[in-house]
Amino acid sequence: MKNLRTLIFFLILIGLLAIPGYQPGALAGHGETMTILFTHDMHDHLLPVKDLQDGIPVESGGFARLQSAVNAQRQDHPGALLVDGGDFSMGTPFQTIFSSDAPELRIMGRMGYDVTTLGNHEFDYRAAGLAESLTIAKASGDPLPQLVQSNTVFPTDKNGSLTPTLAALQQAYQICGIKDYTIVEKNGLRIGIFGLMGRDAAAKAPMSEVRFADPIENARRVVNILDQQEKVDMIICLSHCGTGEEGSDPEDETLAREVPGIDVIISGHYHSKFTQPLVINNTIIGASEDSCKYLGVIDLVRQENSWALSGYELVPINDQLPADAGIAAMVSAYKERVQKTYFDQFGLQYDQVLAAAPFNFHNINDMIKVHQEDPLGNLVSDAYVYAVQKAEGRRYVPVDAAIVPVGTIRGSFYQGNVTAADAFTASSLGIGPDNIPGYPLISVYLTGAELKTVCEVDASISPMMEDAQLFMSGVDFEFNPHRLIFNKVIGADLHKPDNTIQEIDDARLYRVAVGLYSAQMLSVVGDKSFGLLSIVPKNREGTPISDFEAQVIKDDADGSEVKEWEAIAAYMQSFPIVNGVPEIPSYYSQTHNRKVINQSTSIADRFSHPNKIALALYAVVIVLVLLLIVIIARIISHRRRKLQSWYGRDPKWF
Repeated sequence: MKNLRTLIFFLILIGLLAIPGYQPGALAGHGETMTILFTHDMHDHLLPVKDLQDGIPVESGGFARLQSAVNAQRQDHPGALLVDGGDFSMGTPFQTIFSSDAPELRIMGRMGYDVTTLGNHEFDYRAAGLAESLTIAKASGDPLPQLVQSNTVFPTDKNGSLTPTLAALQQAYQICGIKDYTIVEKNGLRIGIFGLMGRDAAAKAPMSEVRFADPIENARRVVNILDQQEKVDMIICLSHCGTGEEGSDPEDETLAREVPGIDVIISGHYHSKFTQPLVINNTIIGASEDSCKYLGVIDLVRQENSWALSGYELVPINDQLPADAGIAAMVSAYKERVQKTYFDQFGLQYDQVLAAAPFNFHNINDMIKVHQEDPLGNLVSDAYVYAVQKAEGRRYVPVDAAIVPVGTIRGSFYQGNVTAADAFTASSLGIGPDNIPGYPLISVYLTGAELKTVCEVDASISPMMEDAQLFMSGVDFEFNPHRLIFNKVIGADLHKPDNTIQEIDDARLYRVAVGLYSAQMLSVVGDKSFGLLSIVPKNREGTPISDFEAQVIKDDADGSEVKEWEAIAAYMQSFPIVNGVPEIPSYYSQTHNRKVINQSTSIADRFSHPNKIALALYAVVIVLVLLLIVIIARIISHRRRKLQSWYGRDPKWF
């Protein structure tokens, strides 16, 4: 009888092994499986947008197409979990109704998202704007995804009180039920999901009013609760910390190493695209790029006390997918709302053609990754100068320079028509003091020495902080990446509108046009340079500015703020007419030595023309070398005396 039972057991085991795809480890986990569908950094791309693939403009993204991809996955994987890693808003004209209509959360709820977290861009309209959006979303009665975020801190004053805007945001958190974590039950499994804001993301939300506690410590705290108290079967972190594609900025990799127990990390913030997931220890990290271009799919199978990867895919969201009719109708209704509440006040139509592009500009992701002059950056910075002159009319004070960080450029232009929506998308960040979406331009004054420091920020900070790469109108400079950090710039000059070149006077004040957000981020530049690069924006009289919002450029005609995106739109419309439409000049099809990179590695080129920082460092090195020589000399002298005492004569051979 015993032999018969043994024979039956082996026959069953052989039969299981014959099943395609069966893994022996699955027996210990009872064959439990889970599919996770994920997105992150969708940035309000409710509609498809142009993208550049292999040099050809194509349409990608769109929530209606995304819904079709989700539906197909759910047919193949009943009980699949759908999550998002934050920054679902801010990036297209739909963000203009973020506070009044909350279209993102409401559509995501209708699409069946289970859980999402908040990214830094959800705070672009500050605490008040996010509070309004959350409150409107909840009041709509529409289904919403559960929101989680574990390290938000509401700072109080010395009396323990919150500001009115922070109090409103805290109440909105409570109304929406935002908490550290949530538990979702799928396929008989209890899945613990928590949200996290990373250090870099927190630094890029300077006007959020909240603070974000240490992400690693908070992750340990929440994972311990989920594991020890909640006894969940799986732990997922919706992380807005990020990890670069080549291991750069590895906040999520550090998270995986330092916080064991996280089964899956959805890695938002850096817009990374992992065609294969990162696996660190037992933690699987997935990333599906930005702007709703892909739907990420992670298939897991339980093996003993851990989850193993059994499949991973990035499903392209393109014109090969049908648009879901229900979601398409919702998006269309919100588009009409955007037209009435936003574009009407600027006298523009959402799809109005501003200009024709006879060539492609670079993809924004390529601009960020490559440190060099770029035609799109030139166009945007030139647009700032044009817009200020147009707005101020007869009282125009010449702008000597305009500065555009690559991180504030959110979209590009491709061959064909450029619409008002495209112009907005290219520079879509923030909100102005007028409470109208879109950061305004401001006017500041910098000394000539500080203008050169701005060039040094580009040359030295960009390798450490990609978003700090700068494009400038009115200043040409040359740098050598092989030189000492903070001393890479070889030379800088003013490039006047009449194409003459003028030497920069270190002591003189120069007028600079820049976006409000860029000015607010100057403290980050100081931190990245360890306080060595000093830039203090001033007013016309040379007094340091304490209130950047008081420096906003306004249109003489109606007193309205001049928005960054509006400057681009106006500049587009100023181009010469070709075939009945303004056409972007061929000038912007190439670079013009505004930023010259000198790759020489000769001793002279690497160490000539040191600035104050380099001279100070060289002085420290010289002092250290001299000190070392003195120490060595004293050691030799001491040994000579010791040997002389032994032998009774000076040991010349020593």
